[in-house]
Amino acid sequence: MLQNGKIKGLIFDCYKTLIDIRTDEKSRETNERLSRWLLYQGVRIEPDRLREEYRRKVIQRLGNSGHQHPDIRIEEIFTEICAENAFREIDPKWLGVETARTFRTASLRKLEAYPQSLRLLEKYRNVPKCIVSNAQRVFTEQELRFLNLYDQFNFVILSSDHRIKKPDTRLFKLALDQLGLEPWEVLSIGDTPENDIYPPQSLGMNAMHIRKAWKYA
Repeated sequence: MLQNGKIKGLIFDCYKTLIDIRTDEKSRETNERLSRWLLYQGVRIEPDRLREEYRRKVIQRLGNSGHQHPDIRIEEIFTEICAENAFREIDPKWLGVETARTFRTASLRKLEAYPQSLRLLEKYRNVPKCIVSNAQRVFTEQELRFLNLYDQFNFVILSSDHRIKKPDTRLFKLALDQLGLEPWEVLSIGDTPENDIYPPQSLGMNAMHIRKAWKYA
């Protein structure tokens, strides 16, 4: 399909497509690390309460969104938690961003680019391409940059920016508009059928699982 001459643009998912990642956000170890770090930033909250407050606020935000497939901005959740548990004067907004990044660091167990995907990007480097991913701008952009992936794409669409996530087809429509291509001229590549295959197909796009796409690298 990649070599049939009809495909003029590519849409990639991010995690488990370009980036091999493993995190453990719910573990006590992760929340202990974050809780200890927050003490030095002027915020006192025990690990178990931190985990429950985070979970409660995420559920509340998602439930009040009004969207069928809502997303949050994780830094806003941590801004609230920091403001509510500060024991000295802090900058909640700044600390919310830094806490989100520290949380990611504490939860991270594996992060690397798939060599097969790198070869695929190199082979089709002259084809317009973008990323459409369910991801948080606050740390995903940094991960793409230090893995030397960000600048290989014409643009990057992340769900947190728009507060909606795949399978909402509006993210794919936005990608089509920015690519300036018709649906049948674009191929979506990802690892999750319900997010990366079926929604773009419903718009008339082509779609392919990443492991099948690797065969064209």
